[in-house]
Amino acid sequence: MKVSALTGTANYFEDFKVGDVLKHARGKTVEPMEQVWITNVTMNTAEAHFNEHLTKSTNYGQRLGFGGVTISMCIGLAAQDTAENALAELGMDKIRLKGPLYHGDTLYCYSEVLGTSDAEQPDAGIVRFKHYGVNQDDKHIFEGERWVLIKRRSHWGDK
Repeated sequence: MKVSALTGTANYFEDFKVGDVLKHARGKTVEPMEQVWITNVTMNTAEAHFNEHLTKSTNYGQRLGFGGVTISMCIGLAAQDTAENALAELGMDKIRLKGPLYHGDTLYCYSEVLGTSDAEQPDAGIVRFKHYGVNQDDKHIFEGERWVLIKRRSHWGDK
């Protein structure tokens, strides 16, 4: 498996090849304030996200990160490489939270190109990605698939 990073270069439809795996350049530490605030704003009432006293008596032993934040952070970390030339986000599927992400953990993400196909419009193509999130200990936390409509270099790139 070839692992590469595209950050900092043009990422047009033609650049994505099936089987490519991208290690995204940045990681993000999950701040407790972010987790609790978003949990509350989305009206998530699962106390494991914001009740330290309760979670100390569970098998986790500490507060858990909200899965919605894990998902959005991983997609966000992947965006510079996978959406820099996006015209539209087309969908997501097979979202799986594979393990806990705790307050203070750091999330890193990878993307694998699962497929490419022509779009109805000639200036773009569709790329299907599988995104993976791991914590600072390289434990698998998240995975999910995403379809993105991406500009073609032949129409949008420098000539």
